[in-house]
Amino acid sequence: MMPNHVMNAGSFYDQSTFAVRCEWGLAGIHWMGGAADVLIIVDALSFSTCVDVAVSRGAEVFPCRWKDDSAREYARQSGAELAVARGEAGRFSLSPVSMRDAIEGTRIVLPSPNGAELTMAAEKLGPIVLTGCFRNCQALARYAAARGKTVAVIPCGERWPDGTLRPAVEDLAAAGAIIANLPGAASPEALAAISAWNSAKNDVATFLKSCASGRELIESGFEKDVAIAAELNVSLAVPILRERAYIRSEA
Repeated sequence: MMPNHVMNAGSFYDQSTFAVRCEWGLAGIHWMGGAADVLIIVDALSFSTCVDVAVSRGAEVFPCRWKDDSAREYARQSGAELAVARGEAGRFSLSPVSMRDAIEGTRIVLPSPNGAELTMAAEKLGPIVLTGCFRNCQALARYAAARGKTVAVIPCGERWPDGTLRPAVEDLAAAGAIIANLPGAASPEALAAISAWNSAKNDVATFLKSCASGRELIESGFEKDVAIAAELNVSLAVPILRERAYIRSEA
C-alpha cells in the first residue's frame, strides 16, 4: 500500500483550486491532466511550432514517440509521411522550416521525445488537447477559454544527457504567453510562467537566440527555425488533437 503522504499528494500538486494551471513535463500531465477541461502542450522551439506551421497549411500531424521501425509502420498504416530527424535528408523533420512545404491534405508522422510523448500521454486522459507556441498564443488561449473552465498549460522542457527533465525557459515563456491571455485565477506556477513571458515579450527573437536551446540550434545551423519560433501571434490556427492527429481549428 502507498504511504498516506503519497496517496494525498495529488490534492496539492494538481493545482485544482485554480482555473489556470501550469506544470512541467510528463509528470505535470499525470498530476493534473485528468482534472482540467483543456490541456495545452508547449514545446516552443520544435514540436509545437512545427505543428502550428503544418496545420496552418492544412496538414495533419500524427505525434509519435520514437523514429524507429514502429514509427515507419505507423506512418504506413496512417497513409502519412514519416518525418526525419532535424538535419537529415527528407521532406519533413522537427525543423519548422521544413513544415513550410506542407499543403492541404498532407499527413505527417512527427517523432518527438518531448512534445509528441506528452501529447500521447494527454490523449489518454480525455480532455481537449491542444499544442501552442509563440506563433499562436492568443488564438489558442481564446479557443481554450471558450471550451473549458479549467486549463492546464504544460511546458515540455528538454532533456539533460542523463535523460532527466531540463526545464527550458523558452517553453516556460511560451506557456506564460498563453496563460497571460487566459481568464480566471492563475496558480502561482502559472504566474511564474507569466513572469518568464514578461521577460521575453519585448524582444522574443533575442530571447530565443540567447537561451541555451536557441544557441544550440543556431550553432547547429538552424537559425531560421529559431526565427520562425519567435514569430509572435502570426497564426490563427489552433492545433487540436482529433483521432491521434493534430488538425487545424479556428479561434
